[in-house]
Amino acid sequence: MLQQKSKVRFTLAVLFAINLLNFYDRSIFGAVAEPIRKQWGLSDMQVGWLATAFTLLYALVGVPMGRLSDTQKRSRILAAGVTVWSLLTAASGWAWNFASMFATRLGVGIGEAVCAPAGNSLIGDLYPASKRGRALGIFMLGLPIGYFLGSWISGQVAATYGWRMAFYVACLPGFLIALLALRVLDPPRGAAEAHLAQPPQHSGSPYWAVLKIPTLSWIIASGAVFNFTSYAYGTFLPAYLIRYHGQNLSRSNLAFAIFWGVGGVVGLLSGGWIADRVSHTSRNGRMVAGAIALLLSAAGAYLALNLPPGQVTRFVLIMGGATTMYYLYYPCVYATIQDVVAPHLRGTAMALYFLAMYLLGGSFGPVIVGRISDYFARQASANSVSGITEAARASGLHSAMYVLILGCVLVSVTLLGAATTVARDMGESPMLRSTTQGLPAPAEGQD
Repeated sequence: MLQQKSKVRFTLAVLFAINLLNFYDRSIFGAVAEPIRKQWGLSDMQVGWLATAFTLLYALVGVPMGRLSDTQKRSRILAAGVTVWSLLTAASGWAWNFASMFATRLGVGIGEAVCAPAGNSLIGDLYPASKRGRALGIFMLGLPIGYFLGSWISGQVAATYGWRMAFYVACLPGFLIALLALRVLDPPRGAAEAHLAQPPQHSGSPYWAVLKIPTLSWIIASGAVFNFTSYAYGTFLPAYLIRYHGQNLSRSNLAFAIFWGVGGVVGLLSGGWIADRVSHTSRNGRMVAGAIALLLSAAGAYLALNLPPGQVTRFVLIMGGATTMYYLYYPCVYATIQDVVAPHLRGTAMALYFLAMYLLGGSFGPVIVGRISDYFARQASANSVSGITEAARASGLHSAMYVLILGCVLVSVTLLGAATTVARDMGESPMLRSTTQGLPAPAEGQD
């Protein structure tokens, strides 16, 4: 028994490390976007497209990877994915123009597409429903810690050795983690359910079987808007600190790493505890908690963006609080996906969810915010004879960032929509019904 628990902890630790490296590598481009923009003479919209390149193939390849996660050995899938994306991250450092960088970032997306479906599927089979919120919270700690280390280290390396070196140093840890991935537990699908029936035989598509779940439709919509906001934040907040608050490359990335990383860690740890606690008293508690957290995050981001230039410390503190609330989304939503989807379809469900998150959300966030930034920068430079000035670019980006506050509000609305259907969907899942029998039944007329 103790040996089995050790293996489960080892597996969760490796999954955390994979997720950390996943987001470390994603954060590099945002950390070095400003020197790349200046060296190649790019607009903010072009910077947005370079951030989007990763998400395009990530979203599309994630769907077949999700099916593989439901049918094949997940440890091998994870090891192969980590190896591929590590090599292509290093290749990003050899890019010589917009097109070559776009191509390498596309390749990184192929490798990283395996992480979320396989990782979430494994956690669903390693932990019972009552403990999944905390386990998923630990897994998702890789996001803020990965962003913290990626932004901080990449900023320091780029300031000292140039932006290309920031991509090179990320390669070697990937090979070690890929070897560890081959040793993780890969239990049978549904192994953590209290009473597991045989998987129902679907005559139709497994994708349709997942999409018919109303709660998942709401969650998929929330993911698209959430990632629209997340990837715009990750791409432009370091640049915002440079342009609007006058920070250098190193200090801007350190500030971003602090509020995005530390705030994320606090949000995920507290969010995992909150998600599990509210699920014991209310079937829709996770969705309601997530909706409230996103509204609080929107309010905090509004206050931070309204600060005058130069107030970096206050900006970090306020945005850190907003980020803490923002990260509560993950444990609340990821645990709910496990609640309403049968074990043999969880990899597929995560793949469809991530398809929407990245293709409909993450792919457009940096591009649209970049275009809005360019528009306001041109407006600010309308009377300038020297074209768009750096001061105008600072003003344009500041105006564009307010779009992200609206995104947080819309995510909250979709989670409230999911709160109206989740109780019924948990009760109708034939393989999960036995795990929720101790929860209070919904009131008359309530979903």
